[in-house]
Amino acid sequence: MEVVQVLCMKGGNGDSSYANNSLVQKKVISLTKPIMEEAITNLYDNNFPASLRIADLGCSSGPNTFFAVLEIVNAVAKLCKKMGRPLPELQVFLNDLPGNDFNTIFKSVSKFQKDLQKRTGTDAESCFVTGVPGSFYGRRFPSKSLHFVHSSYSLQWLSQVPQGLEGNERNVYMASSSPPSVLKAYFEQFQSDFSMFLRCRSEELVEGGSMVLTFLGRRNDDPSSKECCYIWELLAVALNDMVSEGLIDEEKMGSFNIPQYTPSPAEVKCEVEKEGSFTINRLEVSKVNWNAYHGEFCPSDDRKDGAYNVAMLMRAVAEPLLASHFGDGIIEEVFSRYQKIVADRMSREKTEFVNVTVSLTKRG
Repeated sequence: MEVVQVLCMKGGNGDSSYANNSLVQKKVISLTKPIMEEAITNLYDNNFPASLRIADLGCSSGPNTFFAVLEIVNAVAKLCKKMGRPLPELQVFLNDLPGNDFNTIFKSVSKFQKDLQKRTGTDAESCFVTGVPGSFYGRRFPSKSLHFVHSSYSLQWLSQVPQGLEGNERNVYMASSSPPSVLKAYFEQFQSDFSMFLRCRSEELVEGGSMVLTFLGRRNDDPSSKECCYIWELLAVALNDMVSEGLIDEEKMGSFNIPQYTPSPAEVKCEVEKEGSFTINRLEVSKVNWNAYHGEFCPSDDRKDGAYNVAMLMRAVAEPLLASHFGDGIIEEVFSRYQKIVADRMSREKTEFVNVTVSLTKRG
């Protein structure tokens, strides 16, 4: 699987699109708002640029793309008002892999600019939005050009499926039944990718520049624990049932693996310290329910079904990967079965995503 070519969230604005099934991700961005505000304050303690350049890496498409940017710019506007300074010109760079639905993003720019003016008083002529396709595991920007980098729920995705996953054929990811060699392969791929990410951003950020990065992660030391792998294990149950019924080829199943690694805070800290270009200001763990509408107003009867919400969330994330490997024909059946499996587990267990957020400053 060539990850760069096939990894993307489901585009468009349909019922199963990422745009309509990413409330969990929006909640996670909201949870990090105080950390982003603190990072912006630290940035302005070191520098007061006339033109502020912000990059959102792994921006995806849909409402969350500009939600994160609005939160960042609002933090800047509040700080400028407090300091009695004018809001700087804004350059916003939205980065994701080439398969991302950039067309939907560009159609939303005018709405974003209106929202920005309403919240901060910034007119459209002072904010410039640019799409930047390509992997963030490589250089995407000129040297010392960025002031602030944000990434949420993107850095757990790896640049490639790790090598050496033999013995993991009935799993789609790390699982409790995975051999130690598989866990080691995933961890080493994470180390390689995240260290490359840090090296590239250290070249692109100005001295004193800030990053706020949020990973889908875990709290404990076991990379195959239920708190980070369970949601994929349940997808593997649905796929293996279809293999048993002859609906999916067994060999195809054996060669399908999710290119993801959900790190612990200790693993994130270790890689940052090893690379050496950044100071860690904050390293925090938060959690959010699998069901985005848990304890929330439900806009429709469908959304009152927690298992439906989780299945649609996972479909928006995983459908492009599944379709590229197995074909479009299995998608409806896979997620119909997945919803039933999830419903059973959610009725008996507490189900939460764990988030690891780190705030970094580029050393001088």
